[in-house]
Amino acid sequence: MIGAVSSDCCYGHRMDTRFEIHQSLRALEFSSGRAVLKFLGCLLAAWAAAFWPEHAGLADAGRWSLAIVVLGAGLWITEAIPAFAVALLIIGLQILILGRPGGVLLGADDLQGWEMFVKPWASPPMWLFFGGLVLARAAERTGMDRHLAQRVMRWSGGRAQVLLPALMGLAFVLSMFMSNTATTALMLVMLRPALASLPLDSPVPRSMLLGLAVAANLGGMSTLIGSPPNAIAAGLLERDTPVDFLRWSLLALPPALLLFGIAWLLLMRPVRRSPATLPMEMPVAMAQGVPVRRWQRLATLAILVLTVVLWISGSWHGIPTAVVSFVPIVALSMTGVIGRDEIKSIEWDVLILLAGGLSLGVGIEASGLAEWLARSVHSTAMPPWLAALVLAWLAALVSNLMSNTAAANILLPVTLIIAHAMQQGAAAFVIPVALACSAAMALPISTPPNALIYASGRIRGVDYLPVGLTMFLLGPPLAVAWVWLMR
Repeated sequence: MIGAVSSDCCYGHRMDTRFEIHQSLRALEFSSGRAVLKFLGCLLAAWAAAFWPEHAGLADAGRWSLAIVVLGAGLWITEAIPAFAVALLIIGLQILILGRPGGVLLGADDLQGWEMFVKPWASPPMWLFFGGLVLARAAERTGMDRHLAQRVMRWSGGRAQVLLPALMGLAFVLSMFMSNTATTALMLVMLRPALASLPLDSPVPRSMLLGLAVAANLGGMSTLIGSPPNAIAAGLLERDTPVDFLRWSLLALPPALLLFGIAWLLLMRPVRRSPATLPMEMPVAMAQGVPVRRWQRLATLAILVLTVVLWISGSWHGIPTAVVSFVPIVALSMTGVIGRDEIKSIEWDVLILLAGGLSLGVGIEASGLAEWLARSVHSTAMPPWLAALVLAWLAALVSNLMSNTAAANILLPVTLIIAHAMQQGAAAFVIPVALACSAAMALPISTPPNALIYASGRIRGVDYLPVGLTMFLLGPPLAVAWVWLMR
């Protein structure tokens, strides 16, 4: 009798498992089917944009380049395939369609062959950003970031009115030199136990979480290694008006700090109306794996300080910013602070996205599409400053709806073309647009920090709008005004 019951139970369990597997497969088929439809729709849109209108004066190579641009933009927006896969597809299509050893498939003989589309992999912006990622991994590996966060939280004494600006300031500074996603994740670990002690209807958790995300996003604007759009912009400006580490910070840090102050004032109002004290017994999760020695932590701090000093003083010693990036890459590897596991855990998909965007810019220029777009834009009577502002707002709008890295990949090459067409300095257009990409934070999907705090369960979609729309409306004009004032 017992055996029969057990058999029935096992049979029922097998039936449940088969049903769950069947349901999962059906969901997978539905998801795959939607992805295929999105992909086909993007292909159709790319063909229509490139070959349906007349496009007088645009050669075949330019038409194919336009098709690749539209296809990439569509796939990034619809997320039919992963973002890094879109970047690889763009590089592959440019090699297949536009270039081959000894010539070009479509008759644009001024192209240099397929190698030009893979050269961005070894370009200075790639090494610069890779150096920043290595530094970030070293800080995480040695626990420097965790100890700094713990000190700030203890210093605040648990007072919400003190903790909010301290938390935002720390997130801002950390995001200048490491991934804003990693910064947000770290601070969430610190905050979660304290916020859990507050009532669900308290405005303090909302202000803390929103302040964390906003500060992390704005901190990424401030340095060349802070955010992928910055590195993409630096790569595009390399041949035109190169921007070193210090110059970028002088142009980006003031508008970022002003936006930081505005966000703090907005988020502090509900905290003042509802004073609260948070418990300060915060867990400090230690790094996993091989124990970190004290001398390794000190070595990491020394290498970090040396690298930042060399980056900032580039105009005096003359060493290129990308070359300085080899200091942490080599030194941290030789000292054993960075090992195989840390190298494997670096955000390689972000580096692939950067390479895809830089390669797309090469294709747009080499195929003649850039020149054709420049001629088209040159006929408009819009003042240059207004064109820069419109492009910056467009970048912020698009970045609210998709990855800001993907948005920068699409918009920054076009921005460079428009700057040349209007006979203006390229940096006056490209840098504000890159900064505007990081000022987009009005939706949960706008940035990884926004998504992380949304996953905490203490934030609703509507909570992003007051501060997010303020950043969207004020970020682009502040960036344009400051960059144009300093040029």
